[in-house]
Amino acid sequence: MQPRNMSMSGVVDLAAVKAAQEAKAKAEQARAETARQGGGGAVSPADLVIDVDEAGFERDVLQRSTEVPVVIDFWAEWCEPCKQLSPLLERLTVEYNGRVLLAKIDVDANQMLMQQFGIQGIPAVFAVVAGQALPLFQGAAGEAQIRQTLDQLVQVGEERFGLTGLTVDPDAEPGGGAQAPEAAPAGPYDALLEAAVQALDAGDFGGAVQAYKNVLADDPGNSEAKLGLAQAELLQRVQGMDPQQVRKEAAEKPGDAGVQIAAADLDLVGGHVEDAFGRLIETVGRTAGDDRDAVRMRLLELFEVVGADDPRVIAARRALARALF
Repeated sequence: MQPRNMSMSGVVDLAAVKAAQEAKAKAEQARAETARQGGGGAVSPADLVIDVDEAGFERDVLQRSTEVPVVIDFWAEWCEPCKQLSPLLERLTVEYNGRVLLAKIDVDANQMLMQQFGIQGIPAVFAVVAGQALPLFQGAAGEAQIRQTLDQLVQVGEERFGLTGLTVDPDAEPGGGAQAPEAAPAGPYDALLEAAVQALDAGDFGGAVQAYKNVLADDPGNSEAKLGLAQAELLQRVQGMDPQQVRKEAAEKPGDAGVQIAAADLDLVGGHVEDAFGRLIETVGRTAGDDRDAVRMRLLELFEVVGADDPRVIAARRALARALF
């Protein structure tokens, strides 16, 4: 029931990515079938806002997040700011017409979910995209801010995970929902990619690296294999490190490219994305020649792990450009 990647580490959940890609294919099949049948199988606008409890969280949030970004509104009856925010979220969700789904969770009735998400106060708004949880904002928010946040969420869902959203039909019966499409045919590299994910789960990072390289040897543009290779190589690099020793050396040798690169890898695996990027950008400014090139290349590799569309990557790219030029 607990959402994956709650550490928000920036290391992409490859199983979630694979599920999202499968969901994209299924959604596209469903849309084509809907068009052929004249519009059947869509959801009602009323189905875009749902009440969720602990028992239904995996089905209603985690599974649905492989089709559409799910916004979670943590609220309570006694919360006055919630009474202002919740109706606004509901209205905007309907207006976005299937590009997001709103899950409303009463914290008084679902204390376990509140604890799992680390909720300290309400209203609190999170999102789950392809099985991955991320905080959006806490407390009151204006309509302009919420629209901007939803636009970014939809963009990430589409560009990074291939989420195509839900088909909405104003004439559909509430509670009917879309018919589940048949599974998409297996891709030519699904077995290798699945083996790579299993190797990652088992801690066999060398095996995962080789499996992803095997895919890329035949299909250099395979986005899942590129992403997986970047993650597997990162985890392989930090596997034998002594974190305490590496961080001690990094503090003592700020201009040592190799030490700073190792510390940045640890930063990223530990969930400190901005620290990892900032460390390497500062090191770019302290080094020259081959050392600078090595630092820059490692930073670009870490960008691949986190994702090109991540706001932290976009900001770090700008900072890197300033440091280089």
